[in-house]
Amino acid sequence: MASEINDPGFIDLNFRIIEPVEKQIEAADEFFEILNSRRTVRDFTDQPVPFELIEKAILTAGTAPSGAHMQPWRFVVVQDPDIKARIKEAAEKEEYESYHGRMPDRWLRRLAPIGTDEHKPFLTIAPYLIVVFRITSVSDLGEPEPTYYSQESVGIAVGMLLAALHNMGLATLTHTPSPMKFLQEILGRPKTEVPYVLIPVGYPSPDAKVPDFERKELEEIMTVI
Repeated sequence: MASEINDPGFIDLNFRIIEPVEKQIEAADEFFEILNSRRTVRDFTDQPVPFELIEKAILTAGTAPSGAHMQPWRFVVVQDPDIKARIKEAAEKEEYESYHGRMPDRWLRRLAPIGTDEHKPFLTIAPYLIVVFRITSVSDLGEPEPTYYSQESVGIAVGMLLAALHNMGLATLTHTPSPMKFLQEILGRPKTEVPYVLIPVGYPSPDAKVPDFERKELEEIMTVI
């Protein structure tokens, strides 16, 4: 029997079961259709976005599961035009080096159909940038210790963040300029917070275009044993 000191305490599960099965299937179909319309957007307007939506999306991301419930994420919301301009300048500098020498030809060939280059105007046009950091160590129990499964945990949280923002009618882009240490410096984050992804958030431009790509069919991504 667990000691009283080590027992974390438990509460009854508050779980909503959807019945009948037909309602479950209907809910599944509706959710799929919502997320299946999500696309990566690079053309934004500067139309203001209610900050309450950003807060709610981050709260939603914060419900993600995490190793040992350490919740190793930090979401930095950037709205200051000067800070966004500094991020854009630093990102484009790193991206120029990537597109003109760092990236191997095979990676450039993969990117060619998307039409990307070192220019990132969305970093100053989109109303918000959400910079997600991965917390690598904590000291909440006294001595510093590493966070467990932080890569996986933050990845799940980012996926939930993207789904929440899309469900609100907002467009996003997952941007990962490499290396991303400049984000740590510009935003004044400690060494224990490592940049994970940079997400511009806003409304898509009326004339926004996206690549004519198709997602893999179910039989290509699922194996049943």
